[in-house]
Amino acid sequence: MEERSLSVIRISVRNLVEFVLRSGDLDNRRTAGAKKEAMQAGGRLHRKIQKRMGSEYRAEVSLKHTVDEEEFKLLVEGRADGVIEEAAGCVIDEIKCIYMDLKYLEDADPVHLAQAKCYAYFLACDRELAAMGVQITYCNIESEEVRRFRFDYSFEELEEWFLGLVHEYVKWARFQYLHGLRRQQSLKDLQFPYAYRDGQKGLAAAVYRSIDQGRNLFIQAPTGVGKTLSTVFPSLKAMGEGSGDKLFYLTAKSITRSVAEDAFRVMRDLQQLYFTTVTITAKEKLCVLDKPDCNPETCPVAKGHYDRVNDAVYDILHEEMGITRELVLEYAKRHNVCPFEFCLDITNWADGIICDYNYVFDPNVRLKRYFAEGSTPGEYLFLVDEAHNLVPRAREMFSAGLLKEDFLLVKRILKGKDGAERTVRQLERCNKELLNLKRAFAAEEGGEEGVRQRSVLGRDYQLLEDVNLLYLELSGLFSELEAFMNEHLEFGDRDLVLDFYFQVRDFLYVHDRLDDNYRIYSWLLEDGSFLVKLMCINPSVNLRECLDQGRSTLFFSATLLPIQYYKELLSGDQSEYAVYANSPFDSENRLIVAASDVSSIYRRRNRREYERVAGYIVEIVGARKGNYMVFCPSYQYLHAVEEVFVQLEERGELPFAWISQSSHMREEEREEFLARFARPGDGRSLAALCVMGGIFSEGIDLKEEQLIGAIVIGTGLPQVNVEQEILREYFDEHGGQGFSYAYQYPGMNKVMQAAGRVIRTATDQGVIALLDDRFLKSDYQALFPREWERYTVVNRRNVRRAVADFWEHLGNETPGAPKDDLRTDLQTP
Repeated sequence: MEERSLSVIRISVRNLVEFVLRSGDLDNRRTAGAKKEAMQAGGRLHRKIQKRMGSEYRAEVSLKHTVDEEEFKLLVEGRADGVIEEAAGCVIDEIKCIYMDLKYLEDADPVHLAQAKCYAYFLACDRELAAMGVQITYCNIESEEVRRFRFDYSFEELEEWFLGLVHEYVKWARFQYLHGLRRQQSLKDLQFPYAYRDGQKGLAAAVYRSIDQGRNLFIQAPTGVGKTLSTVFPSLKAMGEGSGDKLFYLTAKSITRSVAEDAFRVMRDLQQLYFTTVTITAKEKLCVLDKPDCNPETCPVAKGHYDRVNDAVYDILHEEMGITRELVLEYAKRHNVCPFEFCLDITNWADGIICDYNYVFDPNVRLKRYFAEGSTPGEYLFLVDEAHNLVPRAREMFSAGLLKEDFLLVKRILKGKDGAERTVRQLERCNKELLNLKRAFAAEEGGEEGVRQRSVLGRDYQLLEDVNLLYLELSGLFSELEAFMNEHLEFGDRDLVLDFYFQVRDFLYVHDRLDDNYRIYSWLLEDGSFLVKLMCINPSVNLRECLDQGRSTLFFSATLLPIQYYKELLSGDQSEYAVYANSPFDSENRLIVAASDVSSIYRRRNRREYERVAGYIVEIVGARKGNYMVFCPSYQYLHAVEEVFVQLEERGELPFAWISQSSHMREEEREEFLARFARPGDGRSLAALCVMGGIFSEGIDLKEEQLIGAIVIGTGLPQVNVEQEILREYFDEHGGQGFSYAYQYPGMNKVMQAAGRVIRTATDQGVIALLDDRFLKSDYQALFPREWERYTVVNRRNVRRAVADFWEHLGNETPGAPKDDLRTDLQTP
């Protein structure tokens, strides 16, 4: 039975057709193309058409066909939109809901027709039919106008055509079969590459069991557990036993993608792992042009891309196992193909895909070849690294907003252009509806039906019950924009209009998903712009639809507390499994101090408090020479500390060097910033001022002597603003934990991430300083991880003694401090 399961190669009808039939130029993917399927907005209309077809119509018919080869069987499967039982015979119906005006549609799309012909052949084989009909049904989403194309084929015609299609694919199927045999044997023989650390073996076992049972798992894994290897290894072992076919390693930042690449490389080097991985890089970072433009007249690799890309894919798969950005660029140049599209095609054959969250969850970016609406779920394993980041990212993915001023801008661009009259009129109608919403700001609180007036820091915003009238006008506008953009491929400021087109599309898509997990609000921005936003509060329903496309999902992070918060917002299921991996670190190697006499609370942010905080930094850094990171709650706070440092330097009272993070740092500036921690310097300590929650507060791996201290100023609470207040109010209404969900939990997550920079390996030693007296309150201490159970309460007079004693206890030299300057009232709970 095991050999038989390995000898079957499965492929969907859609993927087979699109793989074989593509050729010619690379389309401009940033245009509103005439053949663009409306996968998102057409779902309901699709079903509506099926219901209209009568009793002789069977909807959503699963069909499959097996082709025998020498070594394996090729199973091609899919789901026909409809089968029409006519007196004269059977007809396959393929439905495509599109935005374009159907009068511009001259014939059926070859790919759509090919899909239907596959289903026709499968049904003809099953029923031994001599002929089949094929119908392609196109429906305009806005007008619901329908246009059909009908074709008739004999069985012999369908068979000859289908076998020719398969013949083009067999080379690839044979590669997949042979690769799969070798991969499975490699996975069965795979051993953990190192001796297990404390906590690693239990974690790996929990991961394996969850995948084997097809369940999701939440993992709180302290820094140093080695969570990447501890999740990847058991996932691979489970795949070797048939639980999972393709692995997606999902990250929020590019730096963690390199960690995943290293984990697979280690197992290839030490355990002879045979497992192909590819890292997907953003289009902008792969494009051969300064700005992506897939027009064959503009891009040197777009023309004839599909004629060359299969050879490029075949080449790289036979030469490389760990396919990184650099390798994608190298082989793309060798074969003169688009690097980004080339990279996406490699994913079809790779065993593992390392990519951003977007490629699985974002409705605009997700890989349609796996996760298009209506796709059959697969044996996919989702490994979500730094999963705490998925909550805000998912809210952003499933939210949408529109600015009134953009409608006026697009109107000015299009006014007077031939064929734009209807589009301009529809822009005016939308602007009128937005103007009505804007005028509601002049009404007193409760004076407008369906409007709730609120104020944050003196700025008004309104919660709206619905924007149905605006939605209706936007639907009409979208249809007009679609038609205009298809007819006018070049005009001034087309890119601006195109961006606006996609904003309207996103707004309509999100509006179709509105439920109690959303809030609608309008707001007058500081520059006078008027915003209407559909804000996703709880993204769990949207995420769950994505998670259900796979077999099992692992959510893991060093800061996944409180676990019930993440369960509620990431999966919506409190019964999901969760584990807390034990830390491998000797607690004696880490000192945690909590300050009792400073605070970053807003009403205490003044010159005197900044000087106190600077004093703490001087005392902690002065206790032992080394590199330290200081995490400030904001750039404003960072600049205030800088001012104190400058004055101390002028007086000769700052015994260390310091650098500061700046906003909008370029990649080379970030690299130079981190390089300072690896250089010997001038013999002085280094204090790096950073912003909590910024680019240096997570994903940074400074080991051993590169970093010996993290000083965290404040509890990390997000700034009070409109959206945080909407979150607070929502969660107060749904469980009474508004402040915790909107402010406290996200804030403490940033604190723990920042603190986690200081100890990265089992042999590291370091100090974590929490500079805010709120950390001594019970509600904050309840959020401390287990590893923070022991901490020392200090003040400005005794903090140097506490830190110096810690280093002395470890046997390290310390500069020390005059003992009569210090008090000894240290407290250790």
